[in-house]
Amino acid sequence: MSDLIQLGSINERPKAPRPEDLDLRFSEEAVKELDALKSHYPTQKACILPGLWIAQREYGGYLSGPAIAEVAFRLQRSYAEVEGVATFYSMYNTAHPVGKHMIEVCTCLTCHVCGAYRIADYLKEKLGIGFGETTADGMFTLHEVECLNACDRAPLLQVGSDYHGPVDHAYIDRLLDDLRSKPSTVIQMADDIVKVHLQKSERPQ
Repeated sequence: MSDLIQLGSINERPKAPRPEDLDLRFSEEAVKELDALKSHYPTQKACILPGLWIAQREYGGYLSGPAIAEVAFRLQRSYAEVEGVATFYSMYNTAHPVGKHMIEVCTCLTCHVCGAYRIADYLKEKLGIGFGETTADGMFTLHEVECLNACDRAPLLQVGSDYHGPVDHAYIDRLLDDLRSKPSTVIQMADDIVKVHLQKSERPQ
C-alpha cells in the first residue's frame, strides 16, 4: 500500500469544529479581501475557491479543520461543502501541515525520461525525507506531482510560484541553500493567487 494512503494515517480529516468553538483567525486585511471578492460573484458559494486561498495563507500554508470552518462560516456554507472543495484540488494543502517551502517534483513522462526520479532520490537523500514528508525543522516538504506543463525544462521542480528546470544536483544544492534564508514560499504563493483574484483598487495598501 502506498506510504501516502494508509488507513489511520495523517490523511484522516479532522472533524468540523462546533460553531461555538470557532477561533476566527483571518486578519483585518483578509476579511477586507474576502468581502471584495464576494462582490465578484453572484453567490457566496462561488467565492469558496479564492476564500480557501486566503485561508491557506492566513493559516500558515495548511487548510486545517479550523481553517476550512472559518471559510464556511464567513461564506455561510456548510463545513462539508467547503471541505469537499478543498480536498478535491491538489493545490490546497489538506492532507498534512507543510514546511516553509514545498518542493514539488514532476515525474510525468518527459521529466521521467530526463531523470526526474534521480532528482527525487537526490532530494530525498539531501533532506532525509520521502514524498509527502516534512523535514524535522519544518523547512521543506517534498511532493511528487503530475505534469507541470513545462516539458522543455525537464527535469522540473516547482517551489511556490516558481518553476526550476532543468535541474541537476548542483542546482538543487544552490536552491536549498537559497530557500533556507527566504520567507515561506507556500504562504507567498497563496498570497500571489489571492492578489490575482483582486482588482488593483481592491488590494489592501
